[in-house]
Amino acid sequence: MADDIEIDIEDLTRRMDGAMVSLRHEFASLRTGRASASLVEPIQVEAYGQMTPINQLGTVNVPEPRMVTVNIWDKGMVGKVEKAIRESGLGINPQTNGTIIMLPIPELNEERRRELTRVAAQYAEHARVAIRNVRRDGMDQIKKAKGDGMSEDDQKFWSDEVQALTDKMIAAVDKALEGKQAEIMQV
Repeated sequence: MADDIEIDIEDLTRRMDGAMVSLRHEFASLRTGRASASLVEPIQVEAYGQMTPINQLGTVNVPEPRMVTVNIWDKGMVGKVEKAIRESGLGINPQTNGTIIMLPIPELNEERRRELTRVAAQYAEHARVAIRNVRRDGMDQIKKAKGDGMSEDDQKFWSDEVQALTDKMIAAVDKALEGKQAEIMQV
């Protein structure tokens, strides 16, 4: 009976993959000197009594490599959206033309590039912590299974499986960080 105790590796993998998806989403919001619609995704605007993402208040387009435009559907929301962009910390000064808000993407200077690489490193560290927390949950499952009669060989097997999965995911985070930092520092 004790031999058929198993640890749910699929669940641990799914949760670690979730940390990677979150990391990629955070990396997409970092400005690299090129225009991207994902640049404004994290910005929330107080609209109709609740916080709303910009892409639910207008159409986000990238008409040229250094320009993002947001065509706001409700004229009354233009000022609020513009203010939210200005206060978002992106370092972009929006320009309004009727219901269209234009976001010219300036060239990044060396200091701002270094700052963005530090922010990327923080995002990566958050992802590593999330992965380690999932690893800890897996190890707790193994300890609980030990109390339920799991053999020492099975404990060793499952511990090695969880650790191998953790190592693989941490390496993926490091590789993603390296790629993002290279992209940010590219002139």
